[in-house]
Amino acid sequence: MPIPDMPADPALRLAFLASLVVCACVAAVLGAVLWNFLTARRDAERRERRSPVETGSMLLFTAGFYLLIRRDIGELPFPAYPLHLAAVALGLLLLTAGTAVNLLGRLALGRNWANQVTIYAEQTLVTAGVYGLVRHPLYASLIWMFVGAAVVYLNWAALLAALLVFTPMMIYRARQEEAALAERFPEYAEYQRRVGRLLPKRRS
Repeated sequence: MPIPDMPADPALRLAFLASLVVCACVAAVLGAVLWNFLTARRDAERRERRSPVETGSMLLFTAGFYLLIRRDIGELPFPAYPLHLAAVALGLLLLTAGTAVNLLGRLALGRNWANQVTIYAEQTLVTAGVYGLVRHPLYASLIWMFVGAAVVYLNWAALLAALLVFTPMMIYRARQEEAALAERFPEYAEYQRRVGRLLPKRRS
């Protein structure tokens, strides 16, 4: 399959290069999600609570988010090139940072991961690495990625969807998990006090 030619217009060239980075980040996270499913525990003793916020509903949101951008729904006109470059750089920074945190979080979580709200009999409480930054790095990083993509494509509808639809979804799921973890681990309350849910806490 031939590689498309680089656009001559600076704004279009910037959008083209940004799209390559976006695609690489999305592919990396989707590959990591597939790895989670392939390596998930199946026969372990567990307590599971069904949640409407799981991989399926997250993928459904992703499809809607993609359509907003693909159909140019809510797209803003390109600003002057220096401002456009700054916006794309900011968006890509959020996107790539989110991707890195998501992948590191999945590695740290290991086989504690589950699609539903699950506590395994041999569950461990992970608080190191990116889990020392935020309590829910997988959910936080996905929010950062969606916000970053909306900024890259200068799309206000996609930004509102990320903030007003996806973020409440992540908060709802995080609260469900926190209730289960607090019941299983007495030390979880101290962890909650020290570490922010989706954003790092300011150190006193």
